[in-house]
Amino acid sequence: MTIILAVGDLVWDVLVKPDGLLLPGGDTTGSIKLAPGGSAANVAAWIARCGVRAGFIGAVGADAFGDLIAADLRQEGVEAHIVRLRDNETGVVLALIDRAGQRSMVTNRGADHQLMPDMLPETALRACRHLHITGWSLFSDPPRTAALYAAQIASASGATISFDPASYQIIREIGHDQFDRITANLPVDILFPNRDEGQALTGERDPQTIAAALHERFPGALVALKLDRDGCFIMDHMRALHVPGQAIDTPIDTTGAGDAFNGAFLARYLTTGDAPASARFANRIGAWVTQHTSARPPVDDGLRRILQETGAGL
Repeated sequence: MTIILAVGDLVWDVLVKPDGLLLPGGDTTGSIKLAPGGSAANVAAWIARCGVRAGFIGAVGADAFGDLIAADLRQEGVEAHIVRLRDNETGVVLALIDRAGQRSMVTNRGADHQLMPDMLPETALRACRHLHITGWSLFSDPPRTAALYAAQIASASGATISFDPASYQIIREIGHDQFDRITANLPVDILFPNRDEGQALTGERDPQTIAAALHERFPGALVALKLDRDGCFIMDHMRALHVPGQAIDTPIDTTGAGDAFNGAFLARYLTTGDAPASARFANRIGAWVTQHTSARPPVDDGLRRILQETGAGL
């Protein structure tokens, strides 16, 4: 049985890190890399890397890029329930990375935005223990109806649900009221906002105040507020706790670090039920990602050491 499923986007990331300033009409050199991505697919891949059985549900184009990215996800050890759409191209995300490693993204509406309810593998959804959904599956419809239907099927069969709000900018653009309407029928057991998303949702700045407001907004949910190099703040009905981050140098690329945190936290928490230990583990995995390029960097000795020290993985 697949333990954890993620539903949503599987896309190619085009990672661009200019050597100089991008001036209107100008030119510069830089690093350009094509890498597999997609927030939901990244989470599934990291769950698998952390040694827990994982699956993914989504759509890609019936094109060569779809062939390659579906094969890559399967090589990660993820059980892939992928629909191939002839009338849509495989999605692409452009990530512009600055000198501090921070990224800004432009997302096109590819096949990943065309997932419909009748494309869902209902047997797999009824059998899963947990389902993960990101804001990218809710901001537009489709794929919103499909994502909410997937959550309803899984929840009705006893699965828990996690949700990553995904984009503070889009939350601000659509407004609190619209976001509340979109998520009103989404059962949330674990919430994974980052600091900016938490501020956009609550208007607060202090991590504990943000977490408390979100815990009230999503009653009963465990809130894991991601704070970049400051670690995370977790809150549930038993505790409110800051879990410090890892001491790291200047990030190389923060793309996908939050997804890696989510996958690592879910893999550990759904196995052990220990939220503080899961947060410490997820902090280490997220920090490792920021020291590499892309959301799913090739496994190296440093990652193997983290997984071995924590009894997880690969």
